[in-house]
Amino acid sequence: MTKTIQQLHIGILGGGQLGRMMIQSAINLNLNISVLDPDNEAPCKNLVNKFIHGSLTDYDTVYNFGKDKDLITIEIENVNIEALKSLEKEGKKIYPQPHIIELIQDKGSQKMFFQRSDIPSPDFFLIDSKLQIEKYADYFPFFQKLRKGGYDGKGVRKLVNPNFLDKAFDAPSVLERLVDFEKELSVIVARSVNGEIKSYPVVECEFNPEANLVEFLFCPANINKTIEKEAIKIAIDLAEKLGIVGILAVELFLTKDGKILVNEVAPRPHNSGHQTIEGNVTTQFEQHLRAILNLPLGDTSIIKPSVMINLLGDFGFEGAAIYQGMEDVLKFSGVYVHLYGKNITKPFRKMGHITIVDDNILKAKQKAKLVKKILKIIA
Repeated sequence: MTKTIQQLHIGILGGGQLGRMMIQSAINLNLNISVLDPDNEAPCKNLVNKFIHGSLTDYDTVYNFGKDKDLITIEIENVNIEALKSLEKEGKKIYPQPHIIELIQDKGSQKMFFQRSDIPSPDFFLIDSKLQIEKYADYFPFFQKLRKGGYDGKGVRKLVNPNFLDKAFDAPSVLERLVDFEKELSVIVARSVNGEIKSYPVVECEFNPEANLVEFLFCPANINKTIEKEAIKIAIDLAEKLGIVGILAVELFLTKDGKILVNEVAPRPHNSGHQTIEGNVTTQFEQHLRAILNLPLGDTSIIKPSVMINLLGDFGFEGAAIYQGMEDVLKFSGVYVHLYGKNITKPFRKMGHITIVDDNILKAKQKAKLVKKILKIIA
């Protein structure tokens, strides 16, 4: 007898803020969720039916966590692929599929896939060590990206001159040619088990230059219709060529000569989709669940223009988090605060986000700048 979705035992690898927001959507559907995470005080810990404290990269831990599950998904890519492949062979449903997670874990493999699949992306070279960088002296400047293990701006170095490589990584890396871009964009796409596919509207990202993290996100992006259609077309094409089940976040560059290039992708709910909770008809977290459960995908339309602010720990503070200015921020209409359940702050740590919705994107931006100025995360 076929189980209902409420009878399924669903496992999530990773118990951070993405898992937390996924679970908040899962609660609305009465889903039975268990989480595995290496942090015994992970943000998801108190929101699930069962929380397991353990490594995401250890074969036995991941395999034992998954062997009694009907369906397994992720909120972070750094997981043990061999354990997931073993579980998949035994008939467990794992979305996104293990081979896709494996591909995306390695930025070099990811770039080669783009190249093979005619997905436009910046020019690149692959190196095994720091010594090989000098071979490409004629092609500087580069962004050097570690092939494995980088996240949230970590594992990335800007290399502007072959004579100054003291800060370069001495490890397998991608050397990506510097792109003269006008804007950084992102598209969230969902693809279900039966191949139904839907895209969210394009969003625009503004980065914190020190932390290399998104600081503001604007929805809709300030781009023309032709660029919007091209960005969505590339994102959908990529999701279909991967054959992914679930959410795929596609980070893009809009170059100054009007071209769209794929920067990186993430096979999971993503920071560039947080505004969908208040700004769109269906949140990215609910959409991911719909996709992996093979339910009809939800409406991705914008309800109101929105701005998302990442709440980062202030520089110079480390310890028990204090949210200075919270009461003043909550006086504003259309401001929605999401804290991630992290008790300890440190510089540039993602502690939460705020979404501002308004009938007018310019008004939402003005309010966002004010909110950013008022709210500080100190210790």
